[in-house]
Amino acid sequence: MTLQSTSLGPLAAIDGRWGIGDATRPGCHWVELRPDGLYQHDPDTEGELIPWARIMTGIRISWGRSSWNTNSRGWYTLRGTVTSGSRGWLHMTLRDPYEDRVLRFDRHAHPYRAVDAVRLDWLLRYLGDEGALRALADPEWVGRVVARLAGGRQSWTRKALREVVAQAVEAAGLAGR
Repeated sequence: MTLQSTSLGPLAAIDGRWGIGDATRPGCHWVELRPDGLYQHDPDTEGELIPWARIMTGIRISWGRSSWNTNSRGWYTLRGTVTSGSRGWLHMTLRDPYEDRVLRFDRHAHPYRAVDAVRLDWLLRYLGDEGALRALADPEWVGRVVARLAGGRQSWTRKALREVVAQAVEAAGLAGR
């Protein structure tokens, strides 16, 4: 696996796979990036697989106690970290049948740099727009992209975020194409 210690906000590697949320603490919700799709790990159920083919464009991340109480994408501290509760949410629209779906993930104990969380949000949006969400199924590719996006200069404009994500995806070589 490439760069296991690297993370991009809530996206982190564990045991040769990538997931969004804290997969290390027992009883946590997290979303695993699998070859066949996104797998919601839920301590109260057996979990749920959402195949890549069902996911449409428009994946976004929000923060807060509940998924419906997230009027904005998130709140950030003056120190440049994500704030607002211990939960994160992946919002998406699915096809066949069409439905809105929200997947919960619990935050890691350490704070996330706001720029990393925003870059992850833009990466998900970019791959959705390009019809390339399946690239997330390749752990090596995800490692290369995360290594390019994590850290670095903080850029907050839409244009700068789109450019840095596009450059990272291009440099990593778009998996599956």
